[in-house]
Amino acid sequence: MQKSAREILTNNVREKLAKNEVVSSLTVRLCRGIEIARIAKTAGFDSIYVDMEHSSLSLDTTGQICLAAMQIGIAPFVRVPANSPEWISRVLDAGALGVIAPHISSAQEAREVVAAAKFAPLGNRSAAGGMPHLEYRAFPAHEAYPVLNDATMVIVQFEDMAGLEHADEIMAVEGVDMVLIGTNDLTADMGIAGQYDHPRVRAAFEQAITAARKYGKHCGVGGLSSRPDLVAEFVKLGARYVSTGTDLAFLLGACTAKAKQVSDIQL
Repeated sequence: MQKSAREILTNNVREKLAKNEVVSSLTVRLCRGIEIARIAKTAGFDSIYVDMEHSSLSLDTTGQICLAAMQIGIAPFVRVPANSPEWISRVLDAGALGVIAPHISSAQEAREVVAAAKFAPLGNRSAAGGMPHLEYRAFPAHEAYPVLNDATMVIVQFEDMAGLEHADEIMAVEGVDMVLIGTNDLTADMGIAGQYDHPRVRAAFEQAITAARKYGKHCGVGGLSSRPDLVAEFVKLGARYVSTGTDLAFLLGACTAKAKQVSDIQL
């Protein structure tokens, strides 16, 4: 007997967040092969997100990585290069289980992202047959759309003061699941670029976490891979998604350590 759409499609990140567990994520910015999905799984990550905003990765490559991740139980997200329907719908159709929308500063911008990411009645995403999420099987729209909507996450990013100032209205938008703080861009906008220990950074996370909790949603930590102490602090405050760093940074860091290990050998 054929499985139902709901039996086929799951999102492990959504499930972990529902249990108030912390989710770990690897950012894909360098690797162009599906092997990175298996590496993330072996390493113990819960999710990956392909960063199309800050890389030259193509839509085709992005889709292949997302498909590989989804098949092995890693939730694949994509940070889109622009918060427009033609980017949002295409990465989702290609296999992503959610979008990370950068530079969200208003509730209206958040509503537009939700509209592009969700099928009716929650949004106006265009119908697409043979979705990879459902193993390319055909299901009636009334069965497939609710399942796809439930599994698809909308993650907005606060990367400037305007986003924080409108945090409450943004998190109140139906269909928004999480806010991911882009700490680097946020501190730059604050005029304290790179000053992660500044009290305003902690205040920003407290404000975002409070707004998210008010509406039963979640907050994520981004841009603090070099400061595990602050990551731990913000998780204790209530953040539940941690962007740990990029494949590029991990590879370079490991290579640098090995090269130094050899150069330090005393003759």
